[in-house]
Amino acid sequence: LSISSLAKECCVAEATVFRFCRALGFEGYHEMRIALAQANATGALVNQHVPEPDADTAALCEHASALLMTTINGTQNNLSPEAVDKASELMHKARQVYCLGQGGSMYIANDICARFACISTKFRTAGDSHMQLITASPEDVVLFVSYSGATRDMLETLRAAKAAGAKIILLTHYEDSPGAKLADIVLLCGAQESPLDSGNIPVKVALLYVAEVLVLRYTMDDPENANAAQDRTSEALAVKML
Repeated sequence: LSISSLAKECCVAEATVFRFCRALGFEGYHEMRIALAQANATGALVNQHVPEPDADTAALCEHASALLMTTINGTQNNLSPEAVDKASELMHKARQVYCLGQGGSMYIANDICARFACISTKFRTAGDSHMQLITASPEDVVLFVSYSGATRDMLETLRAAKAAGAKIILLTHYEDSPGAKLADIVLLCGAQESPLDSGNIPVKVALLYVAEVLVLRYTMDDPENANAAQDRTSEALAVKML
């Protein structure tokens, strides 16, 4: 749970949860989460059994398959079709769409940008957090990827984009995160991540699943231009193939 989710479940303010963590001797909520995860660590991923120590590769394949299917199913249940429709509409109206993220999420944002670049020339990215602060204008959309929705650099970027008048679409797991409160549209993934398993592949799959749904919706909303752009992309790249 995020600090916002825990506070809501306990019917208290976020400040109360923070003071509770400090009273236990932690610097903040994140440090307490890590300590709890370490104290209860069994090696198990959420809702999954741990492979036996002598498991063969076939068993590991089945384990990974079950884990990814659970991730996709959970994301499908959490993702709002109405939110996807609104996000696609915003991107079609935008002058430019900036696909952004921080850390490992930046790689996912780059993949999303590359996918959309085959459909439209309006998609951009900016890897440096300083450059992200100065990218967006009132006619632009920022598509930001952040599983937690609660990192300092992300909040700086989103606040700057919002102050500039840009629209914000956030891909995240937490609908009550600080980033979600700044976003115009929130697209939720259903994967769960332990504090001790940061950057795991199922989370990336969940976020890319959301992105693929968004790509399909964007394409279907303007099939003529999208198909023409994909044809031009295929022709341009054909000379690169052996």
